[in-house]
Amino acid sequence: MKSRSKPEGPDSSRLPADADTPWKEVLECYFEEFIGFFFPNIYPQIDWGKPHEFLDKELQKALKDAKIGKRIVDKLVKVHRKDGQEQWVLVHVEVQGEEEADFAKRMYVYNYRLFDRYDKQVASLAVLTDDRPGWRPDGFEYELFGCRVGIRFPMVKLLDFAERWDELSQSSNLFAVVVMAHLKFLETRHAMMDRLQWKIQLVRQLFDRGYSRKDIINLFRFIDWIMCLPEELDRHFSDTIRKLEEEKKMPYVTSVERLGIKKGIVQGLEEGLQLGRQEGMQLGRQEGMQLGRQEGMQLGRQEGMQLGRQEGMKIALQESICDVLKLRFGKVSKGISSAIAGIQDSDTLKTLHQKAVFCESLKAFQAELKNVMVL
Repeated sequence: MKSRSKPEGPDSSRLPADADTPWKEVLECYFEEFIGFFFPNIYPQIDWGKPHEFLDKELQKALKDAKIGKRIVDKLVKVHRKDGQEQWVLVHVEVQGEEEADFAKRMYVYNYRLFDRYDKQVASLAVLTDDRPGWRPDGFEYELFGCRVGIRFPMVKLLDFAERWDELSQSSNLFAVVVMAHLKFLETRHAMMDRLQWKIQLVRQLFDRGYSRKDIINLFRFIDWIMCLPEELDRHFSDTIRKLEEEKKMPYVTSVERLGIKKGIVQGLEEGLQLGRQEGMQLGRQEGMQLGRQEGMQLGRQEGMQLGRQEGMKIALQESICDVLKLRFGKVSKGISSAIAGIQDSDTLKTLHQKAVFCESLKAFQAELKNVMVL
């Protein structure tokens, strides 16, 4: 995905620059559903009664010096097969808007590097989310002097689901919502009013499908991140969702905003908090999403840059992490608060903020905190 200069408003016709983030998160949250939805023939071969394990560090080590193309979302997952064997499965999810000539070659390189490093069988899987119907790489091979090497891998094309919309609407698999959101992103690149209506409709379905609070929050985050809107339409979307909350008597999406997941709050941490915590964050916390964006970001840009952009972001992130943990788990020990307060790196704090939102327990978060402090 090529970098682009920053216009006055977001370019909502393209994927956000960090579009890999929602895909990474939804894949980690719903790996079993991911396999069941995209690769139903593989699903029954895996023993889902035994926990699967993400091995991102092992993947990074194996591919450290592999400089082939652009890695968007790569996941290495250890699973157990029904026959009792342990297998490692490389899941490569490509999130980009244009085809890449070396994609199949990269899949081949990743596969043999992992096999060579760990002496484990590896299944490479690909999901293509681009908008080119004819681009369907599913293998790579070459032959020299009678020696033939290569790979064939299962590939799924998201565009193929466009003709199966009714099936997606009726599916109980959470990834059906993910696919619908991405398809409507592609379809509405130059029709923002249509995107607004589809975005509202998809979020309404989250309530109507009877999902749990956690699933609603996770899927809302994906929809909101992928189906970005111009600021004026985004305000209309936020107002509509608040009314929907009242109608359904389910304050799930408001909880999303309180946790700092809503796009405007994330921008408040990354953009509006470039900022000035004295006014931007105070207004953002007191008045919420709307005032935080309309007034906090304006004040932040005018005064916050001079008040200490880096300090404001750091403190806001530290406080937001603790707020998320308190909201989700009821309390935060002084030890955890002190450890968070001692972290100065903004990227590390952003990572911990995401972990605070999606970790299953306070103990799991403590493990992540301990890990980053060791690093």
